[in-house]
Amino acid sequence: MALERELETYKSKLPELLTNEGEGKYVLIHGDQVVDVFGTYEDAIKEGYSKFQLEPFLVKQIQTVEQVQFISRLLPCHTSPGR
Repeated sequence: MALERELETYKSKLPELLTNEGEGKYVLIHGDQVVDVFGTYEDAIKEGYSKFQLEPFLVKQIQTVEQVQFISRLLPCHTSPGR
């Protein structure tokens, strides 16, 4: 799975990130290193590409409770004929 190390780093550092940085900011993680924390997703992504180019890195919002997104394939397609 891609970004396994980065996701594990996020999980292990989450309590510290919540205490020191606060919920809602965006953390940039490369490997097992927390690179920096940003106020916006865009700033974190820009810095990630600037520093790591095509190497894998993770930008994730710091959240106490992560919202689960559910996407179903069972919904009818609005472009299907007869719908």
